[in-house]
Amino acid sequence: MAKIPKRIASVLMNSLKGGVVPRIGLEYVTVGRKAEIDALLDDVDMIAEGGASFRFIAGRYGSGKSFLLQTIRNYAMERGFAVMDADLSPERRLVGSKGQGLATYRELMKNLSVRTKPDGGALPLILERWITSIKAGLMQNGVSPDAPDFDAKVEQQIYAVIGQMEELVHGFDFAKVIALYWRGVQQGADELRSGALKWLRGEYQTKTEAKAELGVNVIVSDDDWYDYVKLFSAFLTAAGYKGTLLMIDELVNIYRVTNRVTRQYNYEKMLTMYNDMMQGRVSHLGIIMCGTVQCIEDTRRGVFSYDALRSRLEKGRFAEDGMSNMLAPIISLNPLSQEELLILVEKLDDIHAGLYGTEPTLTTDDDIKFLEVEFSRVGAGTNITPREIIRDYIELLDIVMQNPGVKAGEIIENRLPQSKPAEEEESEFAEFIF
Repeated sequence: MAKIPKRIASVLMNSLKGGVVPRIGLEYVTVGRKAEIDALLDDVDMIAEGGASFRFIAGRYGSGKSFLLQTIRNYAMERGFAVMDADLSPERRLVGSKGQGLATYRELMKNLSVRTKPDGGALPLILERWITSIKAGLMQNGVSPDAPDFDAKVEQQIYAVIGQMEELVHGFDFAKVIALYWRGVQQGADELRSGALKWLRGEYQTKTEAKAELGVNVIVSDDDWYDYVKLFSAFLTAAGYKGTLLMIDELVNIYRVTNRVTRQYNYEKMLTMYNDMMQGRVSHLGIIMCGTVQCIEDTRRGVFSYDALRSRLEKGRFAEDGMSNMLAPIISLNPLSQEELLILVEKLDDIHAGLYGTEPTLTTDDDIKFLEVEFSRVGAGTNITPREIIRDYIELLDIVMQNPGVKAGEIIENRLPQSKPAEEEESEFAEFIF
């Protein structure tokens, strides 16, 4: 296994033992999911060529939905995409009577990331690099930066590029704010520059405030935030990115809304987004939403409770259990195989040893017995998740490292189910592995 920088190894261990998905280093622990990753990367390629995509990822808690989402996020950035992501919550939805839709937009903008700034907050970097590229293009065409009309030509070029978006809703105001940002940079007017960023991030509370500071009559609102996402997608493509990937996790927070009408409004917004992608109204944009199987397929409260979505998303009459269809709008995550889980825990042992400067703690036999313990729980065959296995395994590694006299194999043996009579077969897990 390739040597992993300690900073990345530390993030991996701390995140995984805490039950959350790390933002970096996923490639070191990715196991399985090849078909799912390939399908989503095919979508990424299609988006780069001017297409659009909308996918749902469905699975139980801890089954790897968020892990898969972050894996695709990192791949997309490496391929020259801009990525926005947000987790829904009681305060963040697609639509809400108390600005929950706008709160989701703000979270997406806060988490806007590109390869050179993968941790979010990339908007100023994107704008400055784009303006720098416009200036460089003018200079290559023989326009001197010392020419008295150089700044005017830069602004003219900005409008020429952004002007292509004026056919989109609020496109003219969007172009005006981008030009104001340039003016703020060029004149050293920090308040103007900050005001433009504030508008783009959806942080103005009232139109009056935006009008007074920027001369713009509209602001991002709960009703139209998705229109601004489409504007940003078009802008980012014009700025040289191959496309934009929008990722929304924790759909269960819509499922949990008690008010039926509010849920339906959220599903209606979801339908609008889905139709835009499928009908070719948008280009260079992909949307991925994640949720549990129940919050999607429950016909009483879930996504399928909205008939227009259910009729578009549910399986057809030829789909059968056990047969995968990675071209369907919903990708359902099957459990990792026991062989894949064995590879996963071996990777974790290597990373843990590299982080703390020790030798790998467990043998292959220990790992097999550890997994046998995990699968001996009541209902584990259908309910156990990678998250639970990872947390238990890292806990075991930590305990053995901090207690030199303790053997990992002995701890595991003490947790094994009661031994069977000699004439009985070995455990199903051990038999499967060998």
